[in-house]
Amino acid sequence: MQGGHRVSNRSILVAALSTVVEWYDFTLYLYFATVLSRVFFGGGEASLLATLGGFAVAYVMRPVGAVVFGHIGDSKGRRPMLLLSMAIMSLAMLATALLPTHAQVGSAAAVLMLAMRCVMGFSVGGEYTGVIAYLLEGSRPERRGLIASLAAAASEVGALLAVAVAALTVSLLSEAQLQSWGWRIPFLVGAVLAGAVWFARSMMEESPDFVRLKAASELAPNPLAHALSHQWRGLLRAFAISAFGSITYYVGITYVPAFLTSVGTVSEADSLWLSTVAAVAVIAVTPFVGLLADRVGRKPVLIGLAILGAALPITMFSLMAGASTGHALLGAVTLALVAGGASAVGAIATGEQFSETSRASGLGVGYTTATVIFGGLTPFVAQHLVESTGSPAVPGIMIAAVAIAVLPVFVLMRETAPSRVS
Repeated sequence: MQGGHRVSNRSILVAALSTVVEWYDFTLYLYFATVLSRVFFGGGEASLLATLGGFAVAYVMRPVGAVVFGHIGDSKGRRPMLLLSMAIMSLAMLATALLPTHAQVGSAAAVLMLAMRCVMGFSVGGEYTGVIAYLLEGSRPERRGLIASLAAAASEVGALLAVAVAALTVSLLSEAQLQSWGWRIPFLVGAVLAGAVWFARSMMEESPDFVRLKAASELAPNPLAHALSHQWRGLLRAFAISAFGSITYYVGITYVPAFLTSVGTVSEADSLWLSTVAAVAVIAVTPFVGLLADRVGRKPVLIGLAILGAALPITMFSLMAGASTGHALLGAVTLALVAGGASAVGAIATGEQFSETSRASGLGVGYTTATVIFGGLTPFVAQHLVESTGSPAVPGIMIAAVAIAVLPVFVLMRETAPSRVS
């Protein structure tokens, strides 16, 4: 071991940075939603809504994957869990890049794309939560917030890479080239990236907590049942933390390009470049929030972010709907900073709600159930409400409502930072 971590620095680094793939794929789909709506759903007024609906449906598979991969993680080890989820993800992205288009096979193209999204949703169910469990168990207790925040930052690196690749593809190719073959490029990049991460993970060490439990024959025969019966309060708290993090991220960051394009503030390509700036802001703020959570505790940071989440988004979405690119940039960056902070502290705060006996299962179910409702569904709901009401403030109202709802949970929850446990 090196640097005081319970596993090697290399294993910590691989685990922390490997979350780049999950967020690359899922944010790519949202950032590329307007392009995919033409390629797979034939274009037209309803195509963007149908594309976002496909994103939402795929999220239903995440809790299914969480149950399967959580069981593997708690009974076979964190390492096998992370290797299997990444292997499936690699194959799904490669298959997506090879799909036929609407112009080639008609409506069957949309069905095939939906099937691939469901496979991705299933594999992602064991991805981020497995990484957080591993980092929590392998890092120094007094630096868990910082280390886990690096995984959140790496996730945003994946999002940044996704928006950059999408923006370059849209900017450099003609519409005909984009719909014919250019749309495949970002997914091929993702497949190569996932394969590289799988190879790096194959050399990771196993979690020391899992090794200890296995050596002592203390592994739970049914980890999910153990979490539901012994740690149900932790499940509820993890759900609340994840609900706030999900809606700030998926409405406050990844939905923004589609929002800006649909309300006519900026062009499709410019909206992607604006999101690139927002992604850089998230990467910059995330480790600072992680350090803050180590210094003052998870609870006060979550409370502060919930207050910001209640106060800012309505104004920011109204601001972004104006004709000014500068206002759009200010709104996007402000929302991104709140979402980045929520991801940074939420990563470690959710993992610390559970004991190592059923951590992968409890964390997986609590986290992914919330992402189905407040992550996968919310871009679809936000777009539908904006179109039906004509009000650009609706996405901000959605974020504020969730922030207000979870604030009492954050106020009443116990502190879980090792040096400040109350």
